[in-house]
Amino acid sequence: MDSYTSADQEVDRLRYPIGRFEAAECRTGEARNQSVQDIRQLADILSKAVEPLTLEQLNTPYRPGGWSVRQVVHHLADTNMYAYLRFKRGLTEDAPEIPSYRQDLWAEQSDYLEEPIESSLQLLKHLNGRFALLLDSLDEADYNRTFVSLGLGTMTLDAAVQRYVWHNRHHTAQISSLVLRSGW
Repeated sequence: MDSYTSADQEVDRLRYPIGRFEAAECRTGEARNQSVQDIRQLADILSKAVEPLTLEQLNTPYRPGGWSVRQVVHHLADTNMYAYLRFKRGLTEDAPEIPSYRQDLWAEQSDYLEEPIESSLQLLKHLNGRFALLLDSLDEADYNRTFVSLGLGTMTLDAAVQRYVWHNRHHTAQISSLVLRSGW
């Protein structure tokens, strides 16, 4: 008997509104270029999603038991910095081992709970611009380099870029679906 209930399905739908991450294999240069363009636009898309929200709405969890919109925005800034540094290590070192971090505990810190989101939105805009500039300079061999994430296993830089784009879209979709469900 399947113990996966309709309540579990609803939580999954709220938690993963665009589905779970799946890396595409054997990507073309055109697909990589599209990822670079996507990275350039991610901060603007997130900004547009949160721009009209009130302080009360920013402090609303995107799902029961989930982070608030504010926490999600700050999480994206932190995790994108971390992902960028992981990527740079994979680009400049031979299969470096990358530790994980306690995202759940980071989200409970005062900078997530009290800091206005504008600082993280600005950070994302500049970080993504810098990341896109770096990606524009890479060749196919660079994308085949790897790092070892203690949380995710061995990952090519190509898969890391895909995960980066997915992760940003995933969290932006959580916010957008909350806005839609709430009629904001």
